[in-house]
Amino acid sequence: MTEEVTRTPEVAAEGSRIDAWLGTCYPEVSKRVIRKWIDDGNVVCNGRVCSKGDRVSATQTYVLKGEPKVARLSPNAALPLVVVYEDEWLIGLCKPAGMNCQPNDFDETDTLANALLARWPELEGIGDTPLTCGILHRIDCGTSGLVLAAKTQAVYDAMRAQFAARTVEKHYRALVVGQVTAAAKVEHLLAHNPRCPGRMVDASQWHDVKRPMRAVTEFRPMHPVRVGELQCTLLDVLIYTGVTHQIRAQLSFSGVPILGDTRYGGQPKQQPLSRHFLHAYTATFQHPQTGERKTLKAPLTEEFRSILGH
Repeated sequence: MTEEVTRTPEVAAEGSRIDAWLGTCYPEVSKRVIRKWIDDGNVVCNGRVCSKGDRVSATQTYVLKGEPKVARLSPNAALPLVVVYEDEWLIGLCKPAGMNCQPNDFDETDTLANALLARWPELEGIGDTPLTCGILHRIDCGTSGLVLAAKTQAVYDAMRAQFAARTVEKHYRALVVGQVTAAAKVEHLLAHNPRCPGRMVDASQWHDVKRPMRAVTEFRPMHPVRVGELQCTLLDVLIYTGVTHQIRAQLSFSGVPILGDTRYGGQPKQQPLSRHFLHAYTATFQHPQTGERKTLKAPLTEEFRSILGH
C-alpha cells in the first residue's frame, strides 16, 4: 500500500500553480516528473484529484500518495570535453559551439553538465540546482569558449559571489559584419521581446516589456577580416554585466552584428553559416583558495581559427 503524505502550503504559496508549489517542496525532482506524478492522480484535496494547473490554497491540506521519484542527471562520457585548466578546486573548460551548458530537465544527456558528470562524478549536487554540476556561469549554446566549474560547494559559493559582485573580468572574441575602426562602450536596457521569445530588445524602444536589465559592453577592433564578399572585423569584447544575449544584441544595435548570428542579423544570405562567431576567451578572477588574481584562457576553436584564415 502506498504511504500517504499530507502537506499544507505556506501563506507565500497562496495562489501558485500546484505543480510550481510541489516543485519547491521537491527541488531535487524534475518539473516533468512532478507534472506526470500529478497527472497520474497522486495529489488529492478534499477528496478530489488535483490537476497540475490548479491553484493552491494555504488553508487546505493536500494528500500526496507517496512522493515523486527523484531524478538524476545522466553522465555522458561520449561528449567532447576540452579541459584548459584544473586544480583541486576549479575546472576551466572550452565548450564547443552547439552545446548547452546545462540541461533544462534530467532527461537531457547532451549538455556540458552531462560531460562534466562523466569525468567528475563528485560534481553531482554542487551548485544552486541539481542540474548545475558545479557550473558557475553560462554562455549561449551557439557560443564557444571558456566555462568555469567548481569542485566543492564552498568554492562554488565563493566564485558565485564574485560573479554577483561583477569582479570577474570576462573578455570575448567576436567576428562582426562591418568595419569597426574605433573602440566604443555601449549601454542599453535590455528586455525579453514580448512578441518574439528568445530575442532581446532595447527596452527604450518598447513600451510593453517587463524587467529591463542594464547591460554594459566595451569593444575594440583587433584587425579586419575578409569572409567571402563580406568585410568583417575581429573584436575584443569586455562585458561589465551578464544579461542574456548581451554581446549579440548590443553589437547588433551598434550596427555590427556577429557573423553567423541568425537571431540578430549577422547571417549572410549567400553563404549561411552553422554558428555565430562569438567565443568566450578569458576570465580573470581572485582564486577562492589561494587568493591570487588568476586569468584562464580558452583558445579559439578550430572553426573560428579557420574562418579567420589562421
